[in-house]
Amino acid sequence: MFFTEGGGGRPGDTDMMGVSGLDCLAFMYFAELSGLVPIVGVNAGYCFAGNAAILGCCDVVIATADSNIGMGGPAMIEGGGLGVFDPHDIGPMPVQQANGVVDIAVPDEASAVAAAKQYLGYFQGAVPDWQFADQRELRHVIPEDRKRSYDVHQVIQRLFDTGSVLELRRDFGLGIVTAMARVEGRPVGVVANNPGHLAGAIDSDGADKAARFLQLCDAFDIPVVTLVDTPGMMVGPEVEKTALVRHCSRLFVTGANITVPVVAIVLRKSYGLGAQAMMGGSTKAPHACVAWPTGEFGGMGLEGAVRLGYRNELAAIADPDERDRTFQQMVDRMYEVGKAVNVASHFEIDDVIDPADSRRWISAVLEAAPPPPARQGKKRPNIDTW
Repeated sequence: MFFTEGGGGRPGDTDMMGVSGLDCLAFMYFAELSGLVPIVGVNAGYCFAGNAAILGCCDVVIATADSNIGMGGPAMIEGGGLGVFDPHDIGPMPVQQANGVVDIAVPDEASAVAAAKQYLGYFQGAVPDWQFADQRELRHVIPEDRKRSYDVHQVIQRLFDTGSVLELRRDFGLGIVTAMARVEGRPVGVVANNPGHLAGAIDSDGADKAARFLQLCDAFDIPVVTLVDTPGMMVGPEVEKTALVRHCSRLFVTGANITVPVVAIVLRKSYGLGAQAMMGGSTKAPHACVAWPTGEFGGMGLEGAVRLGYRNELAAIADPDERDRTFQQMVDRMYEVGKAVNVASHFEIDDVIDPADSRRWISAVLEAAPPPPARQGKKRPNIDTW
């Protein structure tokens, strides 16, 4: 646990034996800890240059509301001929929360220490006592109207042990929620699509956020629960400018190569490459893949599939009302084909379950999975800082 407040090195110092100081070993030694032990960075106030580099090496960054974080402070910026800035203008919290640098934002240092203690608790094994919400409430979180949105946080808070959820990078990659939590006292990592942002479609930021989180869980043998509700990868000219082709594939190559138990629960939409990426590449990749009765599956979103696949047939209908009715009939027919029960009957998923049974499924898989081997050294070379 590193409290990182500070302005960096002191290049004006002369009472030193060396010349450049670049042979300093601190950064190498600290970076070597990545993947070996959990590393927590806690910051309050200014954090610039070398201090920021140390902070950036950490698995999780906790920062107070008065933090300013930057790779260069005012002196370094001015020395580089880039202008004169007040330190408060450099890397304030609204910037560093939205861009993903800060994992957990807190009001003050006391809250930061409390958050650090909670985070480290997930790496210390199961706890003997837990409570949970009435699981019957989960039957009513997903709206009956399949086009209506909902707050996936309501699912997460009810599904996992009461008070056990700690969300990371809440203000970055809004289309995906990543959180630490517990089920019957056991620590798990949670990756969930957020239908409140881009209808749950996965963009570059969301893919980076989820892939990096999977690395973190895998490095320390923490099982993963994914909650799937996505129309797929985000599409369009603008999102391609963000290098989505590369970013979204991080989810595939990371998810397919982690070795911790994974349980996938389809809440509603499970379409295309985005859904596969949320499951490690396939519905057959997780240790268990189940769906709630609201689950729906397909190679792409139903409406889009009808518009593309039956474009000529629909265009041939002159009456707009008749065309709309025909379109809706086609969508309804595809929905029946792609309903969770039908998909399960073809063994593309393991089962369709009562939402109130979700905890039992998760617990059963974790109980049945063999314990991770005793380790000497690292499981992964390091955890990606991004």
